[in-house]
Amino acid sequence: MTGENGPDRRIAAVRRVIEDAGTHQDDPARFVPLHTAETSVVNFGGRRVQGRETLREAMTAALASPPADVLTRIEIEEIRFLRPDVALVACVKQVFDGRADGQAGGLPASSGRLMYVLTEEADGWRIASAQTTPILG
Repeated sequence: MTGENGPDRRIAAVRRVIEDAGTHQDDPARFVPLHTAETSVVNFGGRRVQGRETLREAMTAALASPPADVLTRIEIEEIRFLRPDVALVACVKQVFDGRADGQAGGLPASSGRLMYVLTEEADGWRIASAQTTPILG
């Protein structure tokens, strides 16, 4: 089935949300709405934030500090549908630390495995969960 709600359309919609998340990683006004109200996000350093508003606060604070110079690039490896309205997206995240040497604080790795869970809501696909695990060694 490749019609309006078929696999091809769903894959394209999910891919677009993940690409938008990468594009807007430095813009809370555009990044945060890509998430569900109850989203759960665990970042590269292991910090967990729960809920869209907490994510907005954490992101705004991070962008006003040296971590603002840490950028990432996401490569989608696999999109799998657990149900027609739930997608599991496996990615590799490359991390680029642009901070000055004295501020770097030591990232755990330069890449990580990123797993997204997206759900389809009435107005489109949203990130319900994101978990990044550094790739060591």
